[in-house]
Amino acid sequence: MTSDTHDQTKAGHGHRRLWGLTVGAIGVVFGDIGTSPLYAMREALHHARAGTDPHLATFGVISLVFWALVLLVTIKYVIFLMRADNAGEGGTLALMALAQKALGRYSATVFFLGVCGAALFYGDSIITPALSVLSAVEGVKDAPGIGHTLDQYILPIALVILLSLFLVQSRGTEKVARLFGPVMLLWFVVIAGMGVYYIAQKPAILAALSPHYGVSFLLANGITGFMILGSVFLVVTGAEALYADMGHFGRRPISTAWLWIVFPALILNYLGQGALTLIDPTAQANPFWRMVPDAFYWPVLLLAGLATIIASQAVITGAFSMTQQAVQLGLLPRMDIQRTSETQAGQIYVPQINSLLMVGVIFLVVMFRSSDALTSAYGIAVTGTMFISTIMAYIVIRRIWQWSRPRTLMLLVPLGLIEAIFMASNLTKLFSGAWMPLAFGGLLILVMTTWIRGAHILTAKAKRDSLPMADLVEILEKRPPHRVAGTAIFLTSDASLAPVALMHNLKHNKMLHEKNIILTVNTANIPRVATDQRVDVVQLNADFTIVTLSFGFMETPNIPQALGLCRRHGVKFDIMATSFFIGKRSVVPSANSDMPVWQDKLFIFLMKNAANPTSFFHIPPGRVVELGTQVTV
Repeated sequence: MTSDTHDQTKAGHGHRRLWGLTVGAIGVVFGDIGTSPLYAMREALHHARAGTDPHLATFGVISLVFWALVLLVTIKYVIFLMRADNAGEGGTLALMALAQKALGRYSATVFFLGVCGAALFYGDSIITPALSVLSAVEGVKDAPGIGHTLDQYILPIALVILLSLFLVQSRGTEKVARLFGPVMLLWFVVIAGMGVYYIAQKPAILAALSPHYGVSFLLANGITGFMILGSVFLVVTGAEALYADMGHFGRRPISTAWLWIVFPALILNYLGQGALTLIDPTAQANPFWRMVPDAFYWPVLLLAGLATIIASQAVITGAFSMTQQAVQLGLLPRMDIQRTSETQAGQIYVPQINSLLMVGVIFLVVMFRSSDALTSAYGIAVTGTMFISTIMAYIVIRRIWQWSRPRTLMLLVPLGLIEAIFMASNLTKLFSGAWMPLAFGGLLILVMTTWIRGAHILTAKAKRDSLPMADLVEILEKRPPHRVAGTAIFLTSDASLAPVALMHNLKHNKMLHEKNIILTVNTANIPRVATDQRVDVVQLNADFTIVTLSFGFMETPNIPQALGLCRRHGVKFDIMATSFFIGKRSVVPSANSDMPVWQDKLFIFLMKNAANPTSFFHIPPGRVVELGTQVTV
């Protein structure tokens, strides 16, 4: 084979891989933003002030939609923010970790911004499935030859779909996920085709891409125009997924999918909806479904249903991934994180989060009952997350990219200002539904800050009450205890202090194993830790060895697997002939606590419901010895 032929073959494989990842990204990343044409245009036109020129309303809304997608998605995420990756990973918590690393020190402000961003993401996660599925099922209202005979079944059908979606999560989605890309690709082709059909009938609608119409429309509507921005923002919900899912597909496939497929398809469809409303002003009531030809109505309705299920699945999977990161970074207590695929690292299932989301989504559907009502609750969480990412991006751009302050502000101030305006607009819907994601996010912020604060108090108390490891080694050298054969591993969060389980073993069992390993598990500020950097070994003396295992915040710690790497460092033992000693703390509230009593009780509740370290770290249950102690917080 010649060199040229080899290069062509290699390039061919590269193109096929890029195409495969691009189609995969279309299925996972763009489900939320891709299904926004179902309701976004309808809501924006619906909120236009009575008496507004219908022609200006249509042109103005499309202009605002186009420039929102250009500025907030294309420029902010695709061109700039996706370059701010943390070892290939993106998302609020990855950006927080990157910003902390860029500062070179711990920043409570950056940490709190990350907490808020994560909490708001969960708020968005319970609205997306409810709104997407409801908006698709409501398509039966305009089905030809049926009229409104199926209206009474819309809610039950939506509930059955959503319940089924959550109940199958434990089985994993690896096999079904292979269809996500092709189905969503077909969806974008179909909505683009419908748009082109009506644009061809009314090509004058293309002039709506001018920003002039958006500004004129806002000015003509006065304060109402400000409120309309909240509805326009519906078109960019899901934009955060471009950044959050970067680690699964890479920057290039996601940007390729957006620039060449998703963005053109969305704009063509919105232009087509606008053209239809110019041809038939009554179509403003539900422009998307009025676009669909009668002959293809039911296939498109089925395709819309599949697209919204895929959008919901992507959000649920994102919530599982966010939870894994939050647990690793210490924002939440340990949870049972189950892998549902042997080959896909991102395929995980978190039972507690799945149940929480299911209850929240069902509550929303029953409470709001229609996609019209639900749109009032949508948007505020997304704008908050976007605004937070802009603030943290300032640190990354200044410290890592080494941009000057004026250049950085020239980029971020306009974007932050636009996001602040959209956020303020969404706040006008506070009492009609926007309170819900804020309340849910606020509750999660309370849970996270309580967990962080309580864990900090326990750590500080342990440092005060514990014996330094160096002192214990000196004491045991002077007064050696009874020795038994085998290896004992003591888990601790601070290797400089003698583990509680070791002290109890010496006090009550009055013995010491032949080999003793003080084991600490650390979470790095990067998504994944390389195998050759996983283990750090320090030999204290002949009796004690300190082993530190490092995992990234996107990894699930597997202690037995990681300990297998110790052989390279000269530490050899049989894992099935080794005892793991774990200190089990029983926490009780204290009258002199640094937290209020109610917060003490919340922290104790979280402690009691945290996953057992044995299952969380994948330690063989038959090799574990738990030694309990009571502590106050």
